[in-house]
Amino acid sequence: MKTTTKTWLVLGLSVGVLLIVMLLSLRFGADQVRTATVWQALTASKTTTLNQQIIRHIRVPRVLGAALIGAALAGSGALMQAVTRNPLADSGLLGINAGAGLMLTLCLAFWPHLSTLQTTGWAVVGAAVSAGLIFMISTARHVQLDPTILVLAGIAISSLLTAISEGLALVLQLKQDLAFWYFGGLGAVSWSQLNLLGPGLVVGLLLTLLLAPQLNLAYLTDDNAQSLGKSLPLLRGLALVCAVILSGISVALVGTISFVGLMIPHMSRWLVGASYRYSMPLTLILGATLTVGADLIARLVNPPHETPFGIIISLIGVPCFIYLARKESTTA
Repeated sequence: MKTTTKTWLVLGLSVGVLLIVMLLSLRFGADQVRTATVWQALTASKTTTLNQQIIRHIRVPRVLGAALIGAALAGSGALMQAVTRNPLADSGLLGINAGAGLMLTLCLAFWPHLSTLQTTGWAVVGAAVSAGLIFMISTARHVQLDPTILVLAGIAISSLLTAISEGLALVLQLKQDLAFWYFGGLGAVSWSQLNLLGPGLVVGLLLTLLLAPQLNLAYLTDDNAQSLGKSLPLLRGLALVCAVILSGISVALVGTISFVGLMIPHMSRWLVGASYRYSMPLTLILGATLTVGADLIARLVNPPHETPFGIIISLIGVPCFIYLARKESTTA
């Protein structure tokens, strides 16, 4: 089978799996409904029953939000792995999520009446400051990025920012309010939030797809890229901006979720190869599938109570991280 044929087949099957998981997520939850009810809720001009209202006004925005956020986190991780040339990089491990989380803690502590859009803006600022600090540390004595120092700096800064967030939460008695952000959850995602923040995620994802054909150049040296007429600093800067926007908005919506951006890009490259032209679209699709599926599992574990879906993702992500770390250490 030709490579392009296999790639399109994998992409098509992945889209089909995503649609099936989204349908299951609409059907199952604290209350299970029939497929016909789901279809009526999606197609009818008015909702006439309670189940239809639940599907249209609660489950649909939740499922769409989960898909967008999963794609955003996976795409952000792929961008970070390309920019840093480190297969163990993602926005969570590199401290970007922690920076956004700290800013959200400050907003809850000192400016609790900010709007959703304002809070999200500050979350993106926090992510940008954290990313800038980590990159400054990583390039302090080097012309080019040192991937090992980058990861170590990311872990250190992430731990510091998380400790500050938890300290503020303890002193100001915000633990209950911030429990949502620590463990991650989609219960608060609504149509109003999607209308405000969804366009930002969509724009970030489109920019990520536009950058994808150029991302393989990031593995070249600056001199080699320049000889091809390409600017690596510009490419890295654009990729970092996209990663910060996607991570900041995602953290503002559902809290600090790690491992999505670490696992999914590896799975995509295993399925369709190393070229970001093909692996990036698959990364976004698989990321969406993972978060929608994890949210479905979280709602079914202990109904009618919800298990934070960030815990489900971590249960999957930690073994994957250990496997990838061992794989990289043996091939180094």
